[in-house]
Formats: sequence, structure tokens, C-alpha cells
Amino acid sequence: ILTPNTDLFHTQRKLFTCSTITSTLIPTKPLSVSTARKTNREHLRNLENVLKTSSTSTDNHDNNVSSRQVKTTTSTSTLLGGLSLARIWPHMKAAVDEMSPRNLKRLQRLLSKSSEERSPKNKLGSNWRELHGSNNWAGLLDPLDENLRRELVRYGEFVQASYHAFHSDPEGSPRDIALPDGSFKATKSLYATSSVRLPKWIDDVAPDLRWMTKPTSWVGYVAVCDDPREIRRMGRREIVIALRGTATLLEWSENFRPNLVSMPEPKPDPSDPTRPKVECGFNSLYTTASQHAPSLAESLVGEICRLVDLYAGEELSISVTGHSLGAAIALLAADDIAERVPNAPPVSVFSFGGPRVGNREFADRLVSKGVKVLRVVNSQDVVTKVPGIFSDNDNNKQGQNPELRLDMKMSPYLKPNADVACCHDLEAYLHLVDGFLASNCPFRANAKRSLRKLLDEQRSNVKVLYTGKSLRLNRDSIVDNGDVLPSPSS
Repeated sequence: ILTPNTDLFHTQRKLFTCSTITSTLIPTKPLSVSTARKTNREHLRNLENVLKTSSTSTDNHDNNVSSRQVKTTTSTSTLLGGLSLARIWPHMKAAVDEMSPRNLKRLQRLLSKSSEERSPKNKLGSNWRELHGSNNWAGLLDPLDENLRRELVRYGEFVQASYHAFHSDPEGSPRDIALPDGSFKATKSLYATSSVRLPKWIDDVAPDLRWMTKPTSWVGYVAVCDDPREIRRMGRREIVIALRGTATLLEWSENFRPNLVSMPEPKPDPSDPTRPKVECGFNSLYTTASQHAPSLAESLVGEICRLVDLYAGEELSISVTGHSLGAAIALLAADDIAERVPNAPPVSVFSFGGPRVGNREFADRLVSKGVKVLRVVNSQDVVTKVPGIFSDNDNNKQGQNPELRLDMKMSPYLKPNADVACCHDLEAYLHLVDGFLASNCPFRANAKRSLRKLLDEQRSNVKVLYTGKSLRLNRDSIVDNGDVLPSPSS
């Protein structure tokens, strides 16, 4: 009877295993035994969390290398059989990828209240004009240029600051505007006045409405870059005009006045069917003056004229940005500035979730004045499709302007059947911009924007997987919602 040399057998087996084992995730990449075992174990543990299954832990190890390998192999095969990955993998792949060890730390950062990552700012001096539409953003939208993405998020945050400032004092004028960029300073508060008046009985029935029924409300601000280093980085001194969306009852009333009115011209001809026309309610908010204040048009043009004179001789740009109603007024403001401001610098509009504003002739008028317009549109946002469907010369030419078209279904975090409010929400827009690579690519894996604001404002529209994980990450922290403002779309 021959007794095998067990020591030699184990040694050869160990060498054979080390030389042939490969990763189950990347078959072509050899891994060490310890790395493969650790990766597989962590993936299986995360799969159990996703599928809510239980299995026997494989954390106890023997000192003998061969015994540990046998135990891991046995446990792995048992668990894989129980999970039936071949059957469920097509449906669970996205969730498994998000819960993989490589992405867990990143997900924790995105869900953390104290973590706010931003994409790095690059020097724009050589190509800022292209980013502002000198070539109508040709080749920059699909796939989305990295610098343009950062610029769009920055403009969206300027609009968010207008929402937050308004909600801090909706009945008056905000004392402080918390600009997202410390290199800018606010120089002018802007007010819009409605020509619509509510019946007196509404005040009698609901006297607590107060600011909701005020004819004149704070709607945005003008800011200018005042930091020499930032001016050098951007290649010019930038003037930003930021406008919020609908907030008061009278503003909502103006939104539902879709009939078109003619734009002012030197020699108007009412019988000319090709005159530039815009939606009545938007035009009313922009041009109506109150007893105690000039119209938004006069106030804005006066401030831009002052700034252009103040910084005469410098290279300037004007960026008008807004969301929803603010996006519509932004077009009127850009047209007015290009028409009435002497020696006006390049004017560009960056609109988020904006409705249609005018007819083909109005679009032609903007083009003839050199105004560049980039619409950021969520395909599921119904606001971006109105009121053009009611206007004459329907299918107005604004639809032919450059658009960055987003799709909420591409986000791994938002529910594909998110409600109308979420589809129009500004933070949801910025979330989609930050994750957009191209129309034929999945959501950007290294997106920087935190999910905290999205959770605070649209929790019911965020997938349960991430709302649950957010609660677990923050269960031991003190939740203070005192500074959480209403969703801009509400």
C-alpha cells in the first residue's frame, strides 16, 4: 500500500490554483487568490442586500490555504445556485452594478449631506465664444462637451439662487442673494409686474394669501464677475441675468394667456402676418410697470447699459438664464438688450424647461440680432411643449434652435414614471445635465453632483433602493430640514 505524500500534493494543488484562477468579473484579467476571493465575497454580499436573500457567511477562515479555497468555492457555488443569477441577471444588472464595491463609496458621497463635489473648472479663455454659441454649439451637445456641462450646471445654480432668495422673503425684497459663485456680486434686483388683477372676493375668501396675490414680485437679479482670477479663467468679464420660474397666482394667470401679441417695432403694420409675435402673458410680465416701480424691461435694460458703460474697454459677455417662466422671460430680455443697449456685448440665453415663446418671425428676429439660444429640455417635461401648440404659425422656429435634449429614463436614480413636477424640477434638470454623456450612452458613471437636493425635493420620485440607502447612511445624524426650500417647480 502506497501512502501519498500529502504535503507535496497540497503544494502542487496550491501552485496549480494560483496559476489558473481568473476573475469571474473580468475573465481576461488574472488576479491573485486573495483578491479574487475578496472581490467575489463582497459582490455576493451586495447581491444579497439587493435581492434581500440570506446566505451562510464565509468570513471564517482557516490558516490552511487549501482549506480556505475549498470553503470559498463551496459557499460560492451554493449561493450562486440559490440566487439563480442566469435567470435574474438581465433585470438586476443595473442595480448590482450600482451596489458593487467599486461604486459604494462614491454612492455614499453622493448621498451624504456634507459632501458636495464639483467638476473642475478649466480655463475657457481660448474657447468661451464657442461655449456661448458662436457656432451654435455645433459638435458640443451630443456628446456633451465637458466644459459646456460645467457651464450649464453653473447657470442652473444661478437660477436656483434666485428661487432661494425669493422664498427667503416672498413679500418684499431679499436682503442677501446667496450666489453659488463667490467671484460674482449681485448688482440689481429685478421685479416683474402682472397686468392681471384678481377679483376682490378672492382676498375676502382667502386673506392669508398675501404675497401670492401681489401684482409685483421679485423675479431675479443681475450679477457681474468681480474676481480678476475668474475673469482671466473665463477670458472675459461676465454679466449674468438669472430669472426664477412661476411662484405667484398672478404669474400663473399670465401663463394661461397664450394668445400672441406683436413685438414693438419702429413702423408697425398690424395687418402684416409675418410680424414677430410673442405670448401675451410673458410679454405682460416683462413690459408692465407698477405705480411704484418701472417695468422689468426698463429696469433691466437700464442696469445693463450702466454695466456696459462702467466696464467699457473690457471684453464682456451677457448670459441670460432662467427656468420655466424665467426661461421665457430670458428670451424677451435677450432680444431687448440686443435691440436697445448701445455696443451690446455678445448675448447668450441658457434656458431650462422653458415653454415656447413666439412665432417663427420672433425666432428669426433673435437670429438677426446675433442672440444665441440654447434650450435644455427634458423629453418628459410637458412645459417645454407649450404654449406653442396654441400659437399661430405653429411649430415655430424656436424648435430649430440648438437643444440639449435630456431623458429622465436614463438616470439610474430616478423612477422612469416620475411625476410631472419632477420632470420639470430644476434640480432634476441639473442632475440629468451632470450625468449626460451622449444620447446613445448611459448615465455618466463619474457624475459629481450630490443627490441630497434631489432627495430633499423629489424623494417620492427617487428609486426606493437609494432612498432606503440614504436613510441608512443618515439614520444616526440629526436631520434638520429648516433650510430646505420648496421645490422650484411647486
